[in-house]
Amino acid sequence: MKKLAFALALGLTGGPVMAAPLCDDLGFAGLLARCNRGEPIVLTLASGQPLLDGEQPVELQSGAYYVLDMTADGSAELALVGPEFFRAIWINEVVINDIEVRAMALDSLEFDAAGQVRLSFIAIKPGTYDLRIPGTTSDNQRVQIAIR
Repeated sequence: MKKLAFALALGLTGGPVMAAPLCDDLGFAGLLARCNRGEPIVLTLASGQPLLDGEQPVELQSGAYYVLDMTADGSAELALVGPEFFRAIWINEVVINDIEVRAMALDSLEFDAAGQVRLSFIAIKPGTYDLRIPGTTSDNQRVQIAIR
């Protein structure tokens, strides 16, 4: 039964689905190679201000390495939630005010005061995901990320 389901899945997708890095010459660094790095994503957490200054959705390539830079100005205690997004990526490291954290998983990040967080990751699971400030409904308080 399992073999039949697997064969059916392969037939429907045209073959196995694989991540496509941004370059072919990855070398010893593998997916963390410099040539496999996408453009940084910059978010600003500030009371009443949009999270992202740019177009949405933010397009990411599955298999590519990215950096998500988040800066809070301290104008309010703000959190950023996105459990579906955080489970669709492999987290390399989280740097919080120059302290490196090797996290297995994240659900949210909360800024009680001004500060910076840098999240480096590899996009894995294709789909469209939201990072948002909880308790808000405005599109300015949400960032949509599409992994292709």
